[in-house]
Amino acid sequence: MSIDKTSAAPQDETVVENPEAAAAAVTAVDPRLLVREQGLAGYLGEFKRKMKAGDLGSMPVVIGLIVICIVFQSLNSNFLSAQNLSDITVTMVGTGMISVGIVFVLLLGEIDLSVGSVSGAASALAAVLAVNQGWPEWLAVLAAVAAGLAIGAVHGFFFAVLGAPAFAVTLAGLLFWLGFMLKVLGENGTINLDSDGLIGKLTTYFFADVAAAYGLALVVVAVFFITSFLGNRRREAAGIPSRPLSDTLVRTVLLAVVSFAAAFMYNQYKGLPLATVIFLAFLIGTDFLLRRTSYGRKIFALGGSVEASRRAGINVTAVRISVFAISGGFAAIGGLFLASKIASANQSAGTGDLLMNAIAAAVIGGTSLFGGRGRTWNALLGVLVIVSIQYGLQLESIAEPVKYMITAAVLLTTVVIDSVTRKTQKTAGRA
Repeated sequence: MSIDKTSAAPQDETVVENPEAAAAAVTAVDPRLLVREQGLAGYLGEFKRKMKAGDLGSMPVVIGLIVICIVFQSLNSNFLSAQNLSDITVTMVGTGMISVGIVFVLLLGEIDLSVGSVSGAASALAAVLAVNQGWPEWLAVLAAVAAGLAIGAVHGFFFAVLGAPAFAVTLAGLLFWLGFMLKVLGENGTINLDSDGLIGKLTTYFFADVAAAYGLALVVVAVFFITSFLGNRRREAAGIPSRPLSDTLVRTVLLAVVSFAAAFMYNQYKGLPLATVIFLAFLIGTDFLLRRTSYGRKIFALGGSVEASRRAGINVTAVRISVFAISGGFAAIGGLFLASKIASANQSAGTGDLLMNAIAAAVIGGTSLFGGRGRTWNALLGVLVIVSIQYGLQLESIAEPVKYMITAAVLLTTVVIDSVTRKTQKTAGRA
């Protein structure tokens, strides 16, 4: 009678057929995790590997910004003046806020065509409540943002629950909320806002004290260094590869150079703009939400594969609705900044090239149209490109049609780069 030899071994022990080979085995480690420990040499190798695999990241748009600055500065010495740069960073906030919401939707691989009309409807609602109805301005602002969130959630409901295509739902939203805005504004079509009120000061208030800009730069650099240092200590304690101190110091120095240069520039004009501070705060907060929370990881997972996310236990419907709500909320915030810029809410709000610029900013900045790749900082880079081009052409008195054509060419180039990059990554087995 044969004997089952495996049953003789205790159940809590694993039978090893080749103990010598097992003793010599080393746990495999993803080489990308070792980059941090290798320091600058490791990052150089990682950079070369990404270039070969087609993972360009934000490099094209950064190079594009440098080229834009060089070209327009050579054409007009006022382009890099403190006043012009300050105006650019204030003007970009309205469109940039809307673009942040677009980034969330694009990460799902979807699109929201209603954000322009939603921004106009929100600014009209805030103006009517604050001016015509006599509400406190802060309450009117909260109501407008809440309305934007609710509108986005409604769009998300039709898409996520009823299964209607996001393109069709938001296209209908574009028309509906445009009509709503015109109805709310009434026959006059324009409601002037108090330039000294809360909405008016969003884009006109500057912290004139030089200590404000330099203090903010110091705080940003200090927070970055402390969080990076403590994060590395936690990784070391957990036995996870971490960046060497030299790498953290180099990054901190580079951030300090950029931050204090910006502070110096602002102090050469009117001081630190409130609009820029608010925009940076939202960028930092949303970046943390996407990269450091489980909710953010769920959004990236959905952008990668809806079915895999569903099988992993992610509530696909809830995440989709919430993302469209975020898009609507940021559209409303952006609309308030745009209204502040002209100190009024009128029938042209949310129309024209606003929608295309908001989407273009997200894509130009590096967010993929195919979903699953991007950061909210992409909105900052993209809107900087668009507004810088607009201001540079304005300094040269270039006609409006040419501005549209150049912006379209930049957008097309970015989309082509994104498509080629995705194909290259698929070839390299990384998409």
